[in-house]
Amino acid sequence: MRSLPLPLALTARLTPVAVLACAGWVMASGPDKTASTGSGDTSAQQAAGQSAGDAASSSSASTAATKTYSASPAPCGSIPVATLKSLVPGAKTAGKEIPSTDTKLRRTCSWNALKGYDYRWLDVSFEIMDTDAAAAKEYKDRVAEKSGGGAVPGLGDSGYSVVNLTTEDKQQTREGVVMAQVSNALVVVTYNGSDFESKKAPSTDVINKGAIQAAKSAVTALKGSQ
Repeated sequence: MRSLPLPLALTARLTPVAVLACAGWVMASGPDKTASTGSGDTSAQQAAGQSAGDAASSSSASTAATKTYSASPAPCGSIPVATLKSLVPGAKTAGKEIPSTDTKLRRTCSWNALKGYDYRWLDVSFEIMDTDAAAAKEYKDRVAEKSGGGAVPGLGDSGYSVVNLTTEDKQQTREGVVMAQVSNALVVVTYNGSDFESKKAPSTDVINKGAIQAAKSAVTALKGSQ
């Protein structure tokens, strides 16, 4: 509420005093009691507010303390060398990390190589959410976007795999995507391949098993990063 100009404010404060004086009231005790009561109420309100604030702070601290993963692990070290050589023959096992706007929340590593006419590409991503519930919702939304796959038992809290075939200029490419929710984190693996001589793609079984193998290694690396 905006303060009144001084003369008007002063008049407003003096008017009740004048009215009460004319009525014969004794003013000595009234204002003191009112002030005392008001002060007590204010103190109680402040105490209640402080208690509520302390409770909120305590709740926030508790939530932060139960956050399983606070940062994404290094993705290029998440897949064993032997697995990389099997899934992406000829690729540099060190991999290449993809630039991210926030490496604490999302990190991705990529491996790709052409050996003879056989091409393979592997991506591994870690994404960190604020809560388990947020990660579960994001996982559910992404699974809905990539329908046609199936659950992967034993992969994190929830695991899902889907494989699709695309053809462009008569060249086939088969791509598998595996997603896993692990507490407040998501692990996403993309694995695809093509044969540029036959124009055919690797079988669904080869791509699906390869993507799941990489995802299991990535989940193990995530759990070991705590």
